[in-house]
Amino acid sequence: MKTGKTLLGLLLSALLPASAIAANSDTIIYCSEASPESFNPQIASSGPSFVASSQVLYSRLVNFDPKTNTPVPSLATGWTVSQDGKTWTFTLRQGVKFNSNKFFKPTRDFNADDVIFSVMRQKDPNHPYHKVSQGNYEYFQDVGLDKLITDVKKLDDYHVQFTLSEPNAAFLADWGMDFASILSAEYADAMLKKGTPENVDNWPIGTGPYALQQYKVDSLIRYIANPNYWDGEVPTKHLIFSITPNVETRLAKLKTNECQIIPAPSPVQFEQIKGDKNLTLHSVEALNVGYLAFNTEKKPFDNVLVRQALNYAVDKKSIINAVFMGSGSVAKSPIPPNMMGFNKDLKDYDYNPEKAKALLKQAGLDKGFEATLWSMPVQRPYNPNSKRIAEMIQSDWAKVGVKAKIVSYEWGEYLSGIRKGEHDAALYGWMSDNGDPDNFADVLLSCDSIQSGSNAARWCDKQYTSLIDQARRVSAPQERAKLYEQAQEIFYQQAPWVPLANGRTFYATRSNVTGYSVSLMGSDFSKAKIN
Repeated sequence: MKTGKTLLGLLLSALLPASAIAANSDTIIYCSEASPESFNPQIASSGPSFVASSQVLYSRLVNFDPKTNTPVPSLATGWTVSQDGKTWTFTLRQGVKFNSNKFFKPTRDFNADDVIFSVMRQKDPNHPYHKVSQGNYEYFQDVGLDKLITDVKKLDDYHVQFTLSEPNAAFLADWGMDFASILSAEYADAMLKKGTPENVDNWPIGTGPYALQQYKVDSLIRYIANPNYWDGEVPTKHLIFSITPNVETRLAKLKTNECQIIPAPSPVQFEQIKGDKNLTLHSVEALNVGYLAFNTEKKPFDNVLVRQALNYAVDKKSIINAVFMGSGSVAKSPIPPNMMGFNKDLKDYDYNPEKAKALLKQAGLDKGFEATLWSMPVQRPYNPNSKRIAEMIQSDWAKVGVKAKIVSYEWGEYLSGIRKGEHDAALYGWMSDNGDPDNFADVLLSCDSIQSGSNAARWCDKQYTSLIDQARRVSAPQERAKLYEQAQEIFYQQAPWVPLANGRTFYATRSNVTGYSVSLMGSDFSKAKIN
């Protein structure tokens, strides 16, 4: 994960001052949680980065139906797959135009060359853009596309063919993820010739609803509507991100109409929002899970009895009641309950301190032990108050003789530390990128995911991994679901996590805002307007 600022602080003197544009009725201001790591979603990793880049500036081959969370056409109008499941052919949308900027004006529409460039920059270490901006293509690698794709070729301007090393049922859904945003190959070629390839990442050109107009680090981002957006007219000309990390400040700005949309209000703010006639609280079903991951490569967490004991020692219902305040439910599986493959009959560890003590005694730790407990420095739907959750777990564990020292770090350092396995136990979580159970079962817990860093438990069970590998190769949903259900039984027995919560996604708007929506794809500003 990137911990430093990789973007230029760009300020165009020709633009109107912030107050002048904010006063314009044809403007929506969104209070963003943080500055983006990059405007290239291929090398970004955080939610705020994706909202500021892929969800505003770019399009992908597929989108997701917000009701079914299944892939639907976007830059690809259709696709076919060979009988052996290894060859996928995409038909591309014609007449799609890229935005322009002060460095470059496109001379052609979107075509197959742009898809090839967007894939090969991430896949090929020898590609001229692979190391630009110190590229680290974590998502592309986490979902295994670097190994899965053996060849990608242009059949003609509007047909692209992928050859895979094996069948993969999640492959189509992967192309709706943020990292799969399509960049302009023509722009990249031009910047490479000029010796300024970093402009592709700092001054992006995409086919999304908006174009980047100005960026001032830790302050604001201005966008202007794309007049040629392929998916219809964008009703609001100006979109401004007011970068506001503090959750209380975001709500204060919403109340005074300095912002019209805020993400992730705290559960303690819900009643306040509901009580203000000028504001509206929105919630959507989410595919996510918050959990405490044990580092199974470290003692005593390498002992399954210890992991089981600490599951029994956590009062999850009390955490949900105290922290989520109706915004979440108790989790028992790595797969969310509203996703295909969830094992509804899976057992859960009830709160049983006496059983926890007995298991610790059986493990030779009847006098307990000491460990560090990492607490996330950020707020998420699956963990709206990490400090409070960590304190409650700390208190629960103390009752069975385990002394937990709570530590926290800056978010980039936190993520980097987990990927390197520096933690004992860490609060973490995951939100679905593509609506497929493989995005949870494999990315978070497979043996291969230890190397990529997304397996925070650093847990490798060959039987579990074999089951999810089989599930990924099967296309029939019922057959896949049974394999995931079996894998969850192994997860329960081996207890690499304490699954904590499945949270709903909340956001708030001024009551006169319509058209803005949040779904599996993230934030959609393309139809947002002030009435």
